[in-house]
Amino acid sequence: MNTQNPQITAEQAQKILQKYSCIDVKPIESESEKALVREALLLIANLSDYQNLGICADTTEQGFLALESYLKGLGYKIPLDATEAASIEGSVYIKFNTNKESYYLDSYTGKYRGVLVSCQSSENESISGTYGHFPLDLFMLAE
Repeated sequence: MNTQNPQITAEQAQKILQKYSCIDVKPIESESEKALVREALLLIANLSDYQNLGICADTTEQGFLALESYLKGLGYKIPLDATEAASIEGSVYIKFNTNKESYYLDSYTGKYRGVLVSCQSSENESISGTYGHFPLDLFMLAE
């Protein structure tokens, strides 16, 4: 992904991301669509001050794998030690604050699985907002 010379503008990126920001989850249907969503999300995240990630997953391990891939995909080098987290039986919710570099982990009874990204910006209010629902594997590279 080219972050120095993005192929899309911030306005275009927001329009792309808004398609996925609704109550009904919109699936990403191709690798090219996945790449475009990643590029748009990275651009908006880079324009914001920090992000909160909300992850709903089937297991603690799956949630932390998604969290690690999103952090890496968004350009963070925050070391995570999921072994320190108490493993919760069943579905989990993880909220991660990139500003504080900390997370909250709890059980989750809802059916939704995926990631919400809330971008926070004190100087550019048009960038601030919550984007998603995105798939857990959005930033996981195909092997």
